[in-house]
Amino acid sequence: MTLPADAHVHSEWSWDSGSDPASPGRMARACERAVRIGLPAIVFTEHLDLETAWRVDEGDMGEHAGSLVDDAGYVRLPPFDLDGYLEAIERCRAAHPELRILTGLEFGQPHLWDEVAAPIVRAVDRVNGSLHMLPLPGGDRSEPVTLYRYSAADDVMWAYLEEIPRMVAGSDTFEVFTHIDYAVRAWPTAELGPFDPRRFEEGFRSAMRAIAASGRALEMNTRRLWSWIPQWWSEEGGRAVTFGSDAHVPEAIAANFPEAKAMLESFGFREGSRPEDFWTR
Repeated sequence: MTLPADAHVHSEWSWDSGSDPASPGRMARACERAVRIGLPAIVFTEHLDLETAWRVDEGDMGEHAGSLVDDAGYVRLPPFDLDGYLEAIERCRAAHPELRILTGLEFGQPHLWDEVAAPIVRAVDRVNGSLHMLPLPGGDRSEPVTLYRYSAADDVMWAYLEEIPRMVAGSDTFEVFTHIDYAVRAWPTAELGPFDPRRFEEGFRSAMRAIAASGRALEMNTRRLWSWIPQWWSEEGGRAVTFGSDAHVPEAIAANFPEAKAMLESFGFREGSRPEDFWTR
């Protein structure tokens, strides 16, 4: 089976991977694994997060990234090392000429930070746009994992979905909207039971309509294979998709890609001429 490019991969150049003591050389190991499993192309989309008022509760950042939280509960990220990242890309390209290796970013809240990020964004091949956080009262911002403790879960989910059209309208820098189900990852299942997308169907469809109308692609994030995402996307005018594992360790690269490929084909999406091209219908 020919696999599409994994267009959402992180390495030691992402702050949430770079804080892991085991991370040095992770990009090189990711390329080695890609070659072993027959992946034709990979896009290293490192995190670009420029938030200055990102507040979290203790434990929200996980074991390794917790060191990035100050005593007041604000996340203080190191600046993205663009030069070091590009040098690492060139070393991997030289070591693996059989693998197409593209540069990229996963740009958080681009509608708020486009102007600041412009010099970095122009230096890469692919920009994925991500909505990771929402406003808190008082001007701070937090991710859903924190917000669910302070607001009703339904309110958080609706706020997330309603912010997507604003992000789409407010930024020209990103080509792909990633993990539209991001707020579902932290859904309080223990208290409320499994997430039911049908309760928020119109919110998801409205967000998809905005993305589709902008001409952007929607990522099929393969951490979870939800058939309702490509179904609603195609029904709301979506024409293009990418495949993204969101891998932060080499072992997760191209996870569930054969199943995702079959699912996307069933909704009429077809591969492009190059493995990194969008699949279209």
